[in-house]
Amino acid sequence: MSGPPTTTAVPTGWRARVDPRPAFVRLRDSGIPIVQIVVAATGSYAFAHYGLGHPAPLLAATVTVGSLGLVRDARPRRVLETVLGMLVGILVAELLLILTGTGWWQLALALGATLVVARLLSAQPGFAIAAAIQSLIVMVIPATAPFLRLVDGIIGGVAALLVTALIPRNPLRDALREGRALFAAVDSASGALIQALRRGDRLRAERGLEKARALQPLLDEWRASLESGLAIAKISPFLRRQRFELARQDRIREATDLATRNLRVVARRVVYLCDDGVSRPVSADVLAEISRAASFVSDSLDDLSFEPPARAALVAVAGRLDPAELLPGASLGDQNLIAAMRPLVVDLLTATGMPAADARAAVPRI
Repeated sequence: MSGPPTTTAVPTGWRARVDPRPAFVRLRDSGIPIVQIVVAATGSYAFAHYGLGHPAPLLAATVTVGSLGLVRDARPRRVLETVLGMLVGILVAELLLILTGTGWWQLALALGATLVVARLLSAQPGFAIAAAIQSLIVMVIPATAPFLRLVDGIIGGVAALLVTALIPRNPLRDALREGRALFAAVDSASGALIQALRRGDRLRAERGLEKARALQPLLDEWRASLESGLAIAKISPFLRRQRFELARQDRIREATDLATRNLRVVARRVVYLCDDGVSRPVSADVLAEISRAASFVSDSLDDLSFEPPARAALVAVAGRLDPAELLPGASLGDQNLIAAMRPLVVDLLTATGMPAADARAAVPRI
C-alpha cells in the first residue's frame, strides 16, 4: 500500500490570502446558530415588550445572544450554565442598585461583588464573565422598575433553551465530519509508517510518529461534538432518530481513542527499528492490512453496513498476529513490533461493535 507523501503543498501568495472558501465554510457551519440567535433574541424581546409591556427589554435579547453564541458546543447544560451566570449578575446588580443607588463606586462595588459571587458558585471562568457583563448593563442603563430586568433575563434564558430544543443544530453532520477527519489523519500516519518499514527510512518513520501524536486534538473535537449532540438529542423531539447513530459513533470514538494510543506505540517501535535502514516488508504488509481495515471502520461512520466487512478484515489479520510464526527467527525488536499491533487490532475490532472479550479472543495466544 503506497501512503501519502511525507510533505504536502502549502498554498502561498495572494490566492491563499483572498481565498473565500474558508469564509463560506464558516458561514455554512454557523447557519443554524445564527437562526437560533435571531429567533430567540427577537422572540424574547417581542414577548417582553409587547406581551408584558416592558419599555426596553434589552436583557431579554442580550441573554439569548450571550448564552447561545456561535460556539460548536451548544449542549443544553452549557446554555443553562451561561444563562444562570447572567441571571446571577443581574440579581446582584439589582440588589445593590436598590441599596446603594448609581454612581462610579456603586458600579465598582457591583462588579466586584458579582465576580466574587460568580466565582464561588462556578469554577467556569465564562460563568463569572457572563455575570459581570450583565451586572454592568444593569448598573449603567436605568430601569423604570426594580427587578424588571431580571424578568427580562429569565425570558431570554427560557427562549435560549427553547430554541436549543426546537431549532436544534445538526450534531450528526458535525460528528461525521470530525470522525472522517480523524480517520483520514490515522490513514496518513499509517501510510508514513508503512513506507518507512518498506524502505527502512527513519525520517519517514519519525514523520509517521509526529502525525500519530497529532491525532489527539482531532479526537477531542470529535468527542466534544458527540457529547453536545447526545445532550441536545435528549431534549429535542426532532433529533430522536439521530440518537442511535450518535451513540454508535460515540462507541466507535471510544474504541478509536484507544486505537490511536496503540498506533503511537507502534510508531515509536517503527522509528526505533528503522534506525538500521533495513526494509521490513512483512511488517509493512501487516500494518497495511490493518490500515485498509481501518478505512472500512471509517466508512461505517456513514453506513452501518460497512461494519461487518471491517470486522471480517480485522479478524483475518488478527489471526496472523503471532510474532513467532509471522517472523520466525527474527530479532526481538521485530517481533515486538508485531506484538504492538495486536492491541491496535483489538481496539479496532471493538470499534466495529465486537464485544471486547471476542476481540481479544480473535488474536492468537502467545
